[in-house]
Amino acid sequence: MLKRFSFLMVMVLLLSISSLAIAQDEESDASGELEIFSWWAGDEGPALEALIELFESQNPDVAVNNATVTGGSGVNARAVLKTRMLGGDPPDSFQVHAGEELTGTYVIADRMEDLTFLFEENGWFEAFPQQLIDTITYEGGIYSVPVNIHRSNVLWYVPGNLEEWGVSVPADWDEFLSSTCPTLQEAGVTPLVVGEAWTVNHLWESVALGVLGAEGWNGIWTGETVATSPEMIEVFDTFNNVLACTNANDDAAGLSWQQATDQVIAGDAAFNIMGDWASGYLTTTLELVPGEGFGWAASPGTEGTFMWLSDSFGLPTGEINRGATIAWLETLGSVDGQNAFNPLKGSIPARLDAVDAAPDLYNDYLISTAEDWGSNELVGSLAHGTAANERFMGEFGQVVEILRATGSPEAAANAMATICAQTGACGDMM
Repeated sequence: MLKRFSFLMVMVLLLSISSLAIAQDEESDASGELEIFSWWAGDEGPALEALIELFESQNPDVAVNNATVTGGSGVNARAVLKTRMLGGDPPDSFQVHAGEELTGTYVIADRMEDLTFLFEENGWFEAFPQQLIDTITYEGGIYSVPVNIHRSNVLWYVPGNLEEWGVSVPADWDEFLSSTCPTLQEAGVTPLVVGEAWTVNHLWESVALGVLGAEGWNGIWTGETVATSPEMIEVFDTFNNVLACTNANDDAAGLSWQQATDQVIAGDAAFNIMGDWASGYLTTTLELVPGEGFGWAASPGTEGTFMWLSDSFGLPTGEINRGATIAWLETLGSVDGQNAFNPLKGSIPARLDAVDAAPDLYNDYLISTAEDWGSNELVGSLAHGTAANERFMGEFGQVVEILRATGSPEAAANAMATICAQTGACGDMM
């Protein structure tokens, strides 16, 4: 009787192992069609195409459907994605900013799978910096694979133009407002160019960081920097004055971020604050040489602080091509994948070892950014989904519009306090 029981137990164990092996084979079977959903179209397309080309060479049985929705910073894509996710029609994998944009929208709604197993199998706990891993972790699970690091607080300019106009890169916003802006306006040049609405919000976070410093900025999201405090009133007052040095009331609404950058290159504007995807545009599309055709600096008052964001992809729950999606995520997280993508995108790898594996792929701007990433104080971007949840990010534009309509920093601060309370994005405000 005992022998028969032991035999049955062995058979059950063998069947379990066999079933597990079959399941693992199915999970790793990369074939069929894979839909990759992103907003990397137009000038940002070549970087994604290089990544897809690498993936297809590694997975010849997979046909990639490169599904892009145009619109800077993913404004349009996020709306389409939300409709699909809530409607039970998720893409196989989709671009999303690491942090609250993913966690606060889809992870807490139980619409994403835990990817801890991929990090364990591929040694990614050692490859990615701890702060980045912390940002993509929720209640002990890891929910996306970061493909890059972008910097938000970058001031772009043309060195020869500044010399011609007799201005230098402003150290802080006081210098910009008291000296740089008046000099450029007198010369008939737009001091600081902005584009469509999201680029104005992007500018706000650099102004806020320059006024508050890293500790004050981080305090917004923990409740230590209260929205109606004197410090925040100063942020909105400074921002209001900075907007007066821009084209916000002229042609801004009709400009993409690329067109705003074009005005700097053409000499119609002196500066633009934009993420370093602008570097990819300047080098890949316009074929300019960093340090010659364009220059860069930390936005005024933020030297030594790196405001970061990361593009990442995850594994949605539901009816998706799971095997091909896992293979896609493994390509994204690999050294080869990150080095195929980032030099063209104008970003640096999220992996700590990728640049050293192929330094010749990276230009002077990207090398300097990688050095800053390793040495600067790090803070998360609001405009690009790292610092606050998507609801706050979506409603923050109303705060800017109230400031522009009323000219009142106090009114803007009160509006921000209301949104903080409604969205729960600003920590414990009591």
